Amino acid sequence: MKNNIALSRRKLWLLCLFAFNIGLLATLVSQVLLKGIALFTNLFWFGTFSFHEAELGHIEFLPYHFLIPILGGLIVGVLARFGSSAIRGHGIPEVMEKILVGESKIPRRMTFLKPFSSAIAIGTGGPFGAEGPIIATGASLGSWIGRHKIFSIYDRKILLSVGAAAGMTAIFGTPLSAVFICIELLLFEFTAKSFIPIIVAVSTAYLARFSFGHHGPVFPIGVVEFEHGWSAFFYFAAGLISGLFSCLISKIVFHLEELFEKLPIHWMWWPAIGGIFIGIIGYIEPKSLGVGYLNITDALQGKLLLIPALTLLLWKFLSWSIALSSGTSGGTLAPLLTFGSSIGVIIAIIGQHLFPEMQISIPITALVCMSSMFAGATRAVLTSTVFAIEATGAHYGMAPLLLGNSAAYLVSILLMKETIMTEKIAKRGIKVPNEYFAKS
Repeated sequence: MKNNIALSRRKLWLLCLFAFNIGLLATLVSQVLLKGIALFTNLFWFGTFSFHEAELGHIEFLPYHFLIPILGGLIVGVLARFGSSAIRGHGIPEVMEKILVGESKIPRRMTFLKPFSSAIAIGTGGPFGAEGPIIATGASLGSWIGRHKIFSIYDRKILLSVGAAAGMTAIFGTPLSAVFICIELLLFEFTAKSFIPIIVAVSTAYLARFSFGHHGPVFPIGVVEFEHGWSAFFYFAAGLISGLFSCLISKIVFHLEELFEKLPIHWMWWPAIGGIFIGIIGYIEPKSLGVGYLNITDALQGKLLLIPALTLLLWKFLSWSIALSSGTSGGTLAPLLTFGSSIGVIIAIIGQHLFPEMQISIPITALVCMSSMFAGATRAVLTSTVFAIEATGAHYGMAPLLLGNSAAYLVSILLMKETIMTEKIAKRGIKVPNEYFAKS
């Protein structure tokens, strides 16, 4: 018995040592992905060879620009067909599936193909975020290392989660929410052996991120004065509304995926079809193109007005839902945050008009709805709450966030059997745990 305890403790030290190295590698890979997105964006849209970050929101849309998203879809389709079909999708569901039924084994080629395909998809205008792909890439890296014979299947699951969490931290600088997302969506357990290596990895990734010049919150909101009191009821209602939208958005995506599956052509061509719609919608609303982190920041800082918020919400959602359903490669978190923050702006402006005495804050409402959209779509309430605080620096928003996210969760479990993260794998007959437990 004593020997087993000593062996377990030595294994934990070994896992932490590997977690430190995975944290460094995941940070490096995340920077490669971000630079790749910038490179392809500049190359395809501006004809320049540059690694500087470029926004497409104010681009002058030229006739040949319609072809760029289609070309990106074709490249992703070919990579998926002849490289690995696992690069399709937004990353997290595929990782969850490998944990639940695949002994946490992710194909090694995913470590290279996923970031490359995602950089192509987003760089050619795909309305996605970089977080899903880097989470999948980090998970692949951890799975690859975890295949060594000294590690068990359970150890490999931990290292896979370590890579996923480090990747998320490297992109957003949110170490604590990265730990929570592993507990709520990947590990489904709460034990020191599993989350201590993750803490080591995210701390390493967070500190290494500074060396690449990333300082401060990724979505700075600043200090906002607001009254708790009666406004708490409004933020709870805002969370309910955002939760309803998250269910509606998820169900539309499920339906569109079924429509694509009925197409009489090989799935390799689907991303190109999605690219047609990305191009058309991009011409109508250029802000729908690419990652669009600036859209989220504008909403959180109260710079987004009512009509622009409505326009962005409509066209970004249409572009994202069709493109995601086509099976291309890209993340869902950034689009969900965009939808939520836009809805928050709309609700706050209407609320200020109807209830001027409640002192409703547009930035706080945008923050609550951004987080509630995430909570309603994934049911990861703790992750959504902590992420919103870490990503914006708005520690004063804790109470409104908890209210809004709880409301969104209650709506989600009432209206949806599965979430946007579990629908695909549930259709394959894979049972996904709906809560975590303390592993003995």
